[in-house]
Amino acid sequence: VVYSDFLLQFLYFIGHHNMGDEAEKIKDEGNVFFKEKKYTQAIEMYSRAIELDPKPAYLCNRAFAHLKNDCAGAAMADANQSIELDSSFVKAYYRRATAYVMLGKWKEALKDYRKVTQMRPSDADAAKKFRECDKQVKSQAFYLAIKTEEKELISHRCRRGGDSPWTTISVPSSYTGPVFDPENITEKFVEDLRDHMAKEKMPCKQTCFGMLCEGRDLLASFPNCPAVNVPDNASINVCGDVHGQYYDLLHLFEKGGKPSPTNWYLFNGDFVDRGSYSVECFFLLLAYKLLYPYHIYLSRGNHEGRSLNTVYGFEGEVQEKLSGGNELFDLFQEVFQSLPLAHVINSQVFTVHGGLFEQDGVTIKMINDINRFTEPDSGLMCHMLWSDPMPTPGRAPNKRGVGVTFGPDVTQEFLDTNNLKLVIRSHEVKDEGYVVDHDGKCITIFSAPNYCDTVGNKGAFITMRPSTGFKPSFTVFNSQPHPGKKAMQYSRMYQFQ
Repeated sequence: VVYSDFLLQFLYFIGHHNMGDEAEKIKDEGNVFFKEKKYTQAIEMYSRAIELDPKPAYLCNRAFAHLKNDCAGAAMADANQSIELDSSFVKAYYRRATAYVMLGKWKEALKDYRKVTQMRPSDADAAKKFRECDKQVKSQAFYLAIKTEEKELISHRCRRGGDSPWTTISVPSSYTGPVFDPENITEKFVEDLRDHMAKEKMPCKQTCFGMLCEGRDLLASFPNCPAVNVPDNASINVCGDVHGQYYDLLHLFEKGGKPSPTNWYLFNGDFVDRGSYSVECFFLLLAYKLLYPYHIYLSRGNHEGRSLNTVYGFEGEVQEKLSGGNELFDLFQEVFQSLPLAHVINSQVFTVHGGLFEQDGVTIKMINDINRFTEPDSGLMCHMLWSDPMPTPGRAPNKRGVGVTFGPDVTQEFLDTNNLKLVIRSHEVKDEGYVVDHDGKCITIFSAPNYCDTVGNKGAFITMRPSTGFKPSFTVFNSQPHPGKKAMQYSRMYQFQ
């Protein structure tokens, strides 16, 4: 019996040792994919290695690949599992902290970086990241304290007739660009603004404040889910994320035609962040909205909010390019919070940036009852900004760490509940710019080609007409050259990866 027990232990040792060797080889294959920026394939390899030998190191490798794929929730899960296996494994706290930063959760990230600096007091990189997190936490606390004291919105104080109207801002004599006049918004003004910004020149302070104040009042006048009724003689182009890629946005308008009373547009959120021409993108779209209030529609995306703007570049871009300081950035936030959350086109098509909900029975009325003038961290609004479709029935946690993933049965239930035919959403990069899922009932559209100057994807938009029963027609387009500002130039995220 003793001999048999010894033999079994020996065989187990040999088998486990061989499995460990095999896991190490597979992990190395994953590292090759990672270096080639093939993060999905790297995740597959790391997952196989983890099945054979669930080491904290392998889990942290997979967490890193998940972070590169913008899946903060999945990265956090791997980091948590690694810490459960070995609470002294420092890299796990690094990975989890980065995931928190990706979600704009500076307080939580600060706790993990503090842990790292305690475990590795001489780690200069950890100390630097700790200081940056601490700075952001204090900045947020200061902002909240100021906002608690302030009772009036900047857009109200600076509107025409307010205590500090934007109309009193002087225009410098050296300024050569268009000047905003709300009583005379013309196609020429929009085209002059477009061309002025294409030369990497900014609108003057008067025009910035004026457009934002007037735009905020206009957008706030719409319900959370406006009904968009396209007439028989018109068409509508539904566009996805543009993410600060201004020169690709200009190309999109070249492909789809200028907005007009017969050529409508709906942009489905994520106008800013990542790309380094976010200011230009949003001002051009807002100018068209002011020119054609009922022919161009703008939805809020998950990147139209303070928490992500402080991480992914928009805050830094505003501070760098425009005069107006924190007040102007705060005014942008008021405009973002006034953006509608979704649209229904001709009682048939539901458009939303992210996706559907963690429960059945959600109606358009329930959506319209949401208080959208806030930054959500849970609830219906959060799902609309963050959720993603999946091919299998049911619901599951979202790898992003926010919202849910929803299956074809969930899409069908929502459509049936609201007597609709199709969901169009954005929020995800697709190789060809679009993907049709859920038996044709859920379309993802993404309009930022060669995303972040690195991904190599195409962009796309959808054209629909009443005369064809709103059958989607897809236009695919490639990225265009742009001036020297590289993507993520203003982002803080590069400091944390």
